[in-house]
Amino acid sequence: MLKKAGKHIPTKSGTKTNPKSQKEVPGQMLDKASKEIPTTSGTKSQIVMRLEKMVEESDIMHGAIRSVDMDEGVFGIAHSELIAKEDMLQLFEHEELGIAVIHTYIWYMYDTLMRGTELCNRFNFIAASRINTTFITKNPISVMNELVDRFMVAGDNTTPNLYFLPFNSGNGGHWVLVAMDLSRLMVYYLDSLPGNWSKYPSMKKTVDAAILKFRSKKNYRNRKDITWVRVQCPQQNNSNDCGFFVLRFMRDIIALNRIDIPKMVWNNNLGFILILSDISSNLLLNHEYVLFS
Repeated sequence: MLKKAGKHIPTKSGTKTNPKSQKEVPGQMLDKASKEIPTTSGTKSQIVMRLEKMVEESDIMHGAIRSVDMDEGVFGIAHSELIAKEDMLQLFEHEELGIAVIHTYIWYMYDTLMRGTELCNRFNFIAASRINTTFITKNPISVMNELVDRFMVAGDNTTPNLYFLPFNSGNGGHWVLVAMDLSRLMVYYLDSLPGNWSKYPSMKKTVDAAILKFRSKKNYRNRKDITWVRVQCPQQNNSNDCGFFVLRFMRDIIALNRIDIPKMVWNNNLGFILILSDISSNLLLNHEYVLFS
């Protein structure tokens, strides 16, 4: 739920949605998602301008904050995130996204695309605030155990499913997406800048160690080495879009219900960059009745 000045207001995260069949969910959700997000170029979209006006008229611009309380379905444990003026400005000014916006959009995806459907058994999220370069540098063993604990929450990891880790290079640095399939010992690396996981050797070492330790605890046999795949995805053309790209990567993979991510998911950048700044705006507008009440 979200809280405002000590007042508790229930949100959709506490309600149940009607389960959908496997055949219905992916296509329907992708169509719905594509229609909901406008594509404008050069100027701010109407949805962004509307949100900006709402924020200006609220107490958020005067220092008020909102607490987004997420149930354990999102990150495996209960989690709270604070939304404040600076987070809104990241959207309006098209700045580098921080952890609060990344996490809140993940909550939105879980609530609107996954909750009450079989997608909850196929896609899982790892909190970026617990696994990043800064923490790995300080205490790699602790971070590895955090990952193992997250893997252990699921009852069955013998069938293909993905764990999404939005990974930050540290101190507000670059965002990449790491998607782990524990059953097949596959790790997909999605980066909106050139290069691969070799840029973050400590991250790769920690992820590999966590996967092997998890499988050992579960007594799963390791018949092969862990395979890392560099997915050929669209590339950013500036220095601050990486967070938006990571959000879009996750949203499209979930909407398409893709576990086995091919090396080329997106054929080109056409229409991709145009909607980046609207992704998180849609998130906040869908919860406007709470954020601005």
